Amino acid sequence: MREVLLLLVIGLAIGIPSAMGLGRYVSTQLYGIQPHDAAIAGWTVVLLTVVSTLAGLIPAQRASRIDPILALRTE
Repeated sequence: MREVLLLLVIGLAIGIPSAMGLGRYVSTQLYGIQPHDAAIAGWTVVLLTVVSTLAGLIPAQRASRIDPILALRTE
């Protein structure tokens, strides 16, 4: 889970400034949305956090259910 959250933080640290910087270039294609709308940016961050946490949590739970002795024996 630590790796998943680290990738999320790195992606958000790169993506948010990039989106803010490129927002005015795509503003002509946005309909009814301002390029620097804080509410949409906030919901996007929340959605990405939830999806990435679930994407990392499901395999982590499966891996925690495996008996370590059996996992080492198969290798």
